[in-house]
Parts: sequence; structure tokens; C-alpha cells
Amino acid sequence: MTRQGYRRIVGLSLLLFAPHLFAEAHDTAIVDAPAGAVHGTIERDVVAFKGIPFAAAPVGDLRWRPPRPVPRWAGTLDAKAFGPACMQTDDIPKSEDCLTLNIWRPVKATGKPMPVMVWIYGGALAHGNTAMYLGDGLARQGVIVVSMNYRMGRFGFFAFPALSDEAGSNPTANFGYLDQLAALRWVKANIAAFGGDPSQVTLFGQSAGGGSVLAHLASPMSKGLFARAILQSPGVPTARAASLPLVTLGEAQRSAVNYAESVGVHDRGFQGLCALRALSAEALLEGASAREVIAGLSSGKLPDGFPTAILDGKFLVRSADEALATGQWNKVPVMVGANSRDLGVGMAMTKEDLFALFGSRAEEARRLYDPHGTLMFDELKQQVLADKTLVEPARHLADMVAASGQPVWLYRFSYVAESQRSKLSGTPHSFEIPYTFNLPAALVGNAVTANDRSMATLASAYWVAFARSGDPNGPARPTWPPFGRNSSDRVFDFTNHGAAYGPDPLKARLDLWSSVYEGTGQGR
Repeated sequence: MTRQGYRRIVGLSLLLFAPHLFAEAHDTAIVDAPAGAVHGTIERDVVAFKGIPFAAAPVGDLRWRPPRPVPRWAGTLDAKAFGPACMQTDDIPKSEDCLTLNIWRPVKATGKPMPVMVWIYGGALAHGNTAMYLGDGLARQGVIVVSMNYRMGRFGFFAFPALSDEAGSNPTANFGYLDQLAALRWVKANIAAFGGDPSQVTLFGQSAGGGSVLAHLASPMSKGLFARAILQSPGVPTARAASLPLVTLGEAQRSAVNYAESVGVHDRGFQGLCALRALSAEALLEGASAREVIAGLSSGKLPDGFPTAILDGKFLVRSADEALATGQWNKVPVMVGANSRDLGVGMAMTKEDLFALFGSRAEEARRLYDPHGTLMFDELKQQVLADKTLVEPARHLADMVAASGQPVWLYRFSYVAESQRSKLSGTPHSFEIPYTFNLPAALVGNAVTANDRSMATLASAYWVAFARSGDPNGPARPTWPPFGRNSSDRVFDFTNHGAAYGPDPLKARLDLWSSVYEGTGQGR
């Protein structure tokens, strides 16, 4: 049966990357893991285990609490279907009881424990689900792939004051990140039973999923749970605190109180918390769709009760860029990059608004971005805000990792599916995912070409090689040199003509943003 994709919104981009239909084989697979026995499905040459609970259902009195362990279940769990997504406004199967993960592994064992790739989906921490991202295209290359659901929106990032009193010395507020942490701990305890090596875990994610990876790099609570990290267009947070700022716990608490007042809850103590826990899940979703969150990130006014990532003092002690700049991070090899037409977040109604973002460097920005004054406003806005939000912060992250003495590889993804080249002049936000997952037809369906497949084979091979060894290089593909502070004028680019290492055409623009962020008044 052929695969089928369907359109979804990820951030502000439309991405065709969804569940596909497989012919289900009669053969099945059973694994007896420490968590319990699971019964998966053989899908051609990959075994898939779906909907495995990694934490207790965060419902009722467990709403807005750190995830609790699941006792070992009796019998064998039927792990043949994805669990429901976590609560969001998207019209998909969803539930507060959503803390499940999925595993793909090759049918044929390699004879030794396999590297593990743990995926975190994006969606502005407001929407997304694991069923959108199939791991079989990577698993066929000799790795185990894991994906997990995590709480989002007001379910995942909420800081009502009484929660801190209830938690005592335990972490609170960043419940979505704590869910991810629980999934990583589950992997460490259970993945060996599936043939995986718990000491060789690569954490990877895109957009807010890449931002989640960055949060785990910065968090003292995530130490020792992964050996490598891949960040694809990381955002919320980014490696520039000034781009998409984290909020303090106090600010997040005020936001939660404002939300409580808006729904008629005026008590800030335990009784108020009980009243909030009694609200329906649907009520908690109102006003916090992904589009409203993106608009809030642009304007600087997020929906009440959902401040996104929070400096809670436990999971996130400091911003990611401060953690990396001071060496107080979980030091592992890193791969990071952004797309050639990536997502920009910010407010501007005119060209003057855009150039005002550069302060005293406005005229220099005008010369770099619009030297003849003829660029259409929407195009200019895309370029300026994408550089500001994701492209320069990705390079900055590479800078900091290199300065810490860890190997780091910087990329840009510029490949556009052949059937889309008349419509797209570059790779939009999230459109690299089908290639890095080696599922190019998920983006364009039957319009996929041999060149599209070749790029997916190439890109995914780099990702898998990095998961195996911490170095993306390997035989029969172009050499990708590691990034260094003395090589910031070059980038490894996945282009319509193949992958190549060469001069970065955006260097002057990114240098300008670097000087603006750092307040130096000077470019690189």
C-alpha cells in the first residue's frame, strides 16, 4: 500500500508529514522490557511499537504535577497504534491521558546494541504529536528511533502560585519538559530490551522540539541522559535569549493568575488551584492555539497562563545562552542548523519598522538587505526576521559549543522538492524534516522524484552517522568539516545541486545581527 501524507501547520508553515498507511504483516514482535511486555507490529523490515505509556496519566489531581512512574503492567501491552495526542486545538485524536512513546527498530538485529535517536516534535509548545513523524526511514539504517508525546500549552507550561507551594523543593511549571525528561529516563531504563544502547542516545528535534533539545542541554536535570544532540531550527527557546526571551517564574506566576481571574478563579491558594484543576480540558485550550501563540511570540504578549518555557530555578536555572557561555551545560557533540527560508517571529508593518530593529545599525542593515530599496516588504520581512529568530541564533549556538571545546557541525538546509521549485525560492520552516527522516514522499506524495529521494538518502545518512559516532561524515558523500570560530564564514549547505561546504552567503547579515545582539556595534 502506498504512503499518503496530509497537510498540517507547524508554526506558520504548512508541512505534509503525517501518518502513512502500511500493509500490516502477519508477523509480530514481542519485547519483555523492565516496564512490561509489549506487542508490536512488523512493518516490512522494521518493528514498530506504538503508544507505550512512559508515565501515569496526568489527569485529575495529577494535572500540573511532574509525571509519575507507571507500575509494570501485567500481561502484554498491545503496542500497535499511536496513543492520543496531548491536548491542543488541532482537530485530531487527543486527550490529557497522552504520555506515550513509540519505538522503531530494524527487524534484523545488528549483533550489538544499536544507537538510539529520540525525537522531540515542534509546534511552538502549543501543538504537535508523534503520529506525524514516522521513524522507520531512519530505523532501516541501523538505529532505534523513539518519539514521545509531552504536555503543551497551559497543560505543559503553567505556574499558578499554589503549584510552587505544593511542589516544595521539587520542580514545577515546565511540565512539558519534565515529560520529555521522564521519557528520556524511560529510554535509559528500557531501551536495551529493544536492542538499543542506553549510553548512545542522540536527542534531536525541530523548532520548539529543537528548543527543547537546547533546554535539555542547559538543564542540570538532564545530565547523563543523552550523548549527542541535533537541533533543527531550534526555537522556544533559541540560543539568543533576546530573540525569544524566557520568562521568570514570577512573570509566569502573574500570567497564570491573570488567566485564573479571566475564568472566574480569584483565590490564589490551594482552593484556587483545585478550581483550576476542575476546569475542563477544552476550557484550558481557549485562546491558546498555535496561531495565537505564534502571534503572541511576535508581539511579546503571549496568552495568559501560557508563557512557554520558564526559568523555574529547577529544570531551567539559567538561559541556554548563559549556560553555554559559562560552560554550565551538558557537554556533548552537537549538530545545529536552520533553513534557507526559515520562520521569522516579530512585528513590523513597514520597512522602517524592520530596519528599526537594528538600532544604530539601521542604515547598514538597509544596505545589506535592500540596497536598491526595491525588495517587496513581505520578502524583506521574511529575510530579516528569519535571520533574527533562527538563522543567526543557530550559528551563535555553534559558536558557543565550539568555544566549550565540543565538536559541532553547522548546516543550512536549502533543498526544495523538484515539484515545489516554481512556488518556493527556499526551504521553509520544517520542510527539511521529510529529508532528515528519509521519507521524502511525505512532503509531496506521488510528485516525489529521484532527486528528492537522493537528497533524503543523503541527509538522513548524515543524521544517522552522527547518532552512531558523533560525527556525521562517512564514505561516499561530501565531507562536512566541523564548525570552528575561525570558520564562521563557511557553512555546509544541502542545496538543490547536492550538499556542499563553502562560503556562507548570509555571513554579513548574520554578523550584523550578532553585533546587534551583543551590543558591540561591530560585526565579526
